[in-house]
Amino acid sequence: MSEKFFAQVNRNFDRAAQYTKLPKGILNQIKTCNSVYHVTFPLERDNGEVVTIHAWRAEHSQHRTPTKGGIRYSSLVNEDEITALAALMTYKCAVVDVPFGGAKGGIKIERSEYSIGELERITRRYTYELWQKNFIGPGIDVPAPDYGTSEQEMAWIADTYRQLSPSLDAMACVTGKPVYQAGIRGRAEATGRGVFFGIREACSMQDDMKTLGLTTGIEGKTVVVQGLGKVGYHAAKNFQEAGALLTCLIEYEGAIYSEKGLDVDKVMSHRTETGSILNYPGAENMDSRKALEIECDILIPAALENQITVDNALRIKAKIIGEGANGPTSPDAHDIIKDRGALIIPDNYLNAGGVTVSYFEWLKNLSHVRFGRMDRRFEENAFRKIVEGFESLVGKKLSEAQYKSIVHGADENDIVDSGLEDTMVTAYNEIKEIRDRHNIDLRTAAFVSAIEKIGRSYDQLGIFP
Repeated sequence: MSEKFFAQVNRNFDRAAQYTKLPKGILNQIKTCNSVYHVTFPLERDNGEVVTIHAWRAEHSQHRTPTKGGIRYSSLVNEDEITALAALMTYKCAVVDVPFGGAKGGIKIERSEYSIGELERITRRYTYELWQKNFIGPGIDVPAPDYGTSEQEMAWIADTYRQLSPSLDAMACVTGKPVYQAGIRGRAEATGRGVFFGIREACSMQDDMKTLGLTTGIEGKTVVVQGLGKVGYHAAKNFQEAGALLTCLIEYEGAIYSEKGLDVDKVMSHRTETGSILNYPGAENMDSRKALEIECDILIPAALENQITVDNALRIKAKIIGEGANGPTSPDAHDIIKDRGALIIPDNYLNAGGVTVSYFEWLKNLSHVRFGRMDRRFEENAFRKIVEGFESLVGKKLSEAQYKSIVHGADENDIVDSGLEDTMVTAYNEIKEIRDRHNIDLRTAAFVSAIEKIGRSYDQLGIFP
């Protein structure tokens, strides 16, 4: 029997804990899931049939409040998965210094089998159940989108919660909402963009790239991406724009390969027209599992957990594995790939872009002001005066494009992207320093970073190291 997901997370935790000096009791408290709510409720389907829906919400740690974590809709949802993902959220938030505890939710459905009206009724009832048990609220537990959910479900959650608990801050009960419903610009692409920033930072480290036999930078590197949802698509698009070569794109129905490279937007258009990425002009169709084993510089598994296991780890040839999904590599597979000399950039750091920008959205909802609204025009006027002074001094006018580029004041997109980039760059350098100090891998280093930060939050008297 394969090891359960939560046990895998705790195995990684235990491996890292030995590099900390926290008391055993505190370590046990950190890794224990505080609460799990399993609810069932009836749904009357459009044809009059009544079915029972199973749903969960796990709050792993309240060392910081509110807790934070996505809601997924999948036929594979179960309590162990939700508990494991909640734990990963705890550690992920700590690694990137986002002041939330970890949580996760899920509803056991295959969403393609339900109508929009049925999905709305399921979502609103789930929100009611969470509200009834105090598992949702701006200062309690704040959900977000995850696998199988989107802005639409988050809008339904926000509307339902606001009706149940009307208040000035009600819209901060959930993040990942549409921009026109108190969402934030840049949230949809945040996780994939964060994956790009994290891998880009890793590729800037001359010592690591030399060890891998690679040059620094992204340009020219071959990239394979598994999963073309929001995470995989935006990661692929950012790598393509940075000069990388997308040689293989993988989806559940199969994969496509081209040595010359693939244009991700054209592939997505082909998928919209045909219903599949397969048979893309100029590309070779491949089996999804075999495609993970293609020789490349960077492999980005951005779909579901346990995609790289002991069954295929020895055949994974990528020099860098950037975990865009939660738990895509099993602990045993991680050790096999690490021993081969590959660099694994772990999920408990790399896919933290989503929760980082969710944090920005939560702050925006509590402050009730759009980022950039207070100072954008002031910045533009100040920059304009500087440019005009420079032009007067040198006696030469800048081109219109140059002028607009220089005097542009930061809008919400700019501020969100800057904050995300700073978060990912800072966190990577922190975990790399821990890795180098202890001579461990990046995953263990990220857990060490998280455990030490969470441990300090329990230390009210300053007695722990």
